[in-house]
Amino acid sequence: MTGPVLAVDQGTSGTKALVICPERGVIGSGSAPVRPRYGSGGAVEADPSELLGSVLEAGARALADAAEPVVAVGLANQGETVLAWDPDTGRPLTEAIVWQDRRAERICGELAAHEEELKHLTGLPLDPYFAAPKMAWIRRELTGEGVVTTSDSWLVHRLTGAFVTDAATAGRTQLLDLDAAGWSPAALDAFGLGGERLPAVVDAAGMFGTTTAFGGELPLTGLLVDQQAALLAQGALEPGSAKCTYGTGAFLLAQTGPVPRRGSSGLVSCVAWRLGGRTSYCLDGQVYTAASAVRWLTDLHVISGAADLDPVGLAVPDSGGVTFVPALAGLAAPWWRGDLRGSVTGLSLDTTAGHLVRALCEGIAAQVVELADAVAADLGSPLTALRVDGGLTRSALLMQTQADLLQRPVEVSALPDVTALGVGAVARLGIDPGLSLAEAVPAWRPAAVYEPRIGAAEAAERLAGFRAAVGTLLERS
Repeated sequence: MTGPVLAVDQGTSGTKALVICPERGVIGSGSAPVRPRYGSGGAVEADPSELLGSVLEAGARALADAAEPVVAVGLANQGETVLAWDPDTGRPLTEAIVWQDRRAERICGELAAHEEELKHLTGLPLDPYFAAPKMAWIRRELTGEGVVTTSDSWLVHRLTGAFVTDAATAGRTQLLDLDAAGWSPAALDAFGLGGERLPAVVDAAGMFGTTTAFGGELPLTGLLVDQQAALLAQGALEPGSAKCTYGTGAFLLAQTGPVPRRGSSGLVSCVAWRLGGRTSYCLDGQVYTAASAVRWLTDLHVISGAADLDPVGLAVPDSGGVTFVPALAGLAAPWWRGDLRGSVTGLSLDTTAGHLVRALCEGIAAQVVELADAVAADLGSPLTALRVDGGLTRSALLMQTQADLLQRPVEVSALPDVTALGVGAVARLGIDPGLSLAEAVPAWRPAAVYEPRIGAAEAAERLAGFRAAVGTLLERS
């Protein structure tokens, strides 16, 4: 067995780091906050120095907590967040344009005639959510200097000097040939990025360089995009297995095996991971606002934070006729209407904070049901259960609502911080290639299982109310 590894998950609102021992599990943890900035026109940005600083701070805290040396480092990343930077000095040339940023909508509109070709080639629909439109926007609006990449390449360069990205992160750009798992000249040309210097596309596990950022000289041996790292840690290794992570947004991924499944239900087909030169694929669906919608309610002083969801929501028996479509940053899969905005309907003089909380939980859960239904349609069979993780899984109200509307068991992971655990697993593979994938992934077990408490007819009725509200938004747009 190898020694402990340091696994770092650089996320939208913070960075989490774990020291993971192959025999004893997590022996140290640390975190550091990141605060994205929201502006007009759909702008969402972060300070690159804050991203890097959070990686160093969280990693140092985890190592201090463990008080043991580590043998390697793994790094998970946000996926679609991009920036321009100087490859000679590593100096950022722009802010980090966060995955939620919508300012590249015009570029997507200009490429509408190429949408089907790009979707078939890369597995991704045209949407500002993905990296390539943001990269093109940076080149058009901000700077033509340096390189423009996803945030992982910049972080890795600052840590090791290497210029790489893993295949799964590259698959979030809309510049990767889905079948070949390499950069697509046709996609690059479509976005006007044909002359760009791009990072080498590498496996998730390998020897990517060494860093002295955490004391001593440590090899960086694991790289993986956040949601795919969570899919790995949830043990979703066989085709048809699925997980949903409830973080800033909610992200449902289903493993499809060695062949990409280009579905017709509005889901994204993308790389799950590439290991030993062999690519695994997944179907991917997104809800843009989950915890960020809870934060919105908090900012309005309806609740004081996510911990209020259960006490406030459980003070009333139902949503009191209120329907909340929490499309506060648009609707993602399967609609792909980033231009839409949310709605709250059915308000009355006796509507309380509890009704709004209930309606928000139903709105998040209903969108996840739409994703699960789309997975079932594309795979030809329904999910038997849904494994879930992320901060919002601490809400029993949301998880029970999810089970009720899904009409399937919802299994909450007993392992917190699954994204870090997933990248820790590939870091172990990078330092010990003799391990199998199953051996590297921590044993999965649920902390809680939520069974549906309502019948199929009531679930269908509640979903129909949500779908009608979405339909109204679509008609008005």
